Amino acid sequence: MKSSDEVWTIGELASRFDLATHVLRHWEDVGLLAPARDSAGRRRYGRDELVRVAVILRSKHAGMTLEQIGVLLDADARDRHVVLQGHLDDLAARMQEMEHSRAMTQHALECRAHDVATCPHFQRGVKDMLSGTGQWPFRLH
Repeated sequence: MKSSDEVWTIGELASRFDLATHVLRHWEDVGLLAPARDSAGRRRYGRDELVRVAVILRSKHAGMTLEQIGVLLDADARDRHVVLQGHLDDLAARMQEMEHSRAMTQHALECRAHDVATCPHFQRGVKDMLSGTGQWPFRLH
């Protein structure tokens, strides 16, 4: 493992995170990364960039867009709290949907019906989708 004062080439950093080098170049193009350059103009990534790449990846896995990540990483962004609150709201909605999906899957696993789609309890899980309300009323009985 490299010490905190070492630098990585674009290939080394990409390999560290199992990324293609063009991904790091794209993130640089959109302003998420700003690596130093050596005398020959080659990118050199230090510990700060290593951390930024980890933050970018974790944020992408959480569903943030590159634009949102840019705001997250910009301490001077005026709308930072608005963007981050919007992402938190989105996460809460997705987590609720996942919980309903988990409950439906658990019911399907335990259901005695050969065709779970004919089970009245299971059908309650998609009742909102059929009515167009978009609500998730499914609860196990």
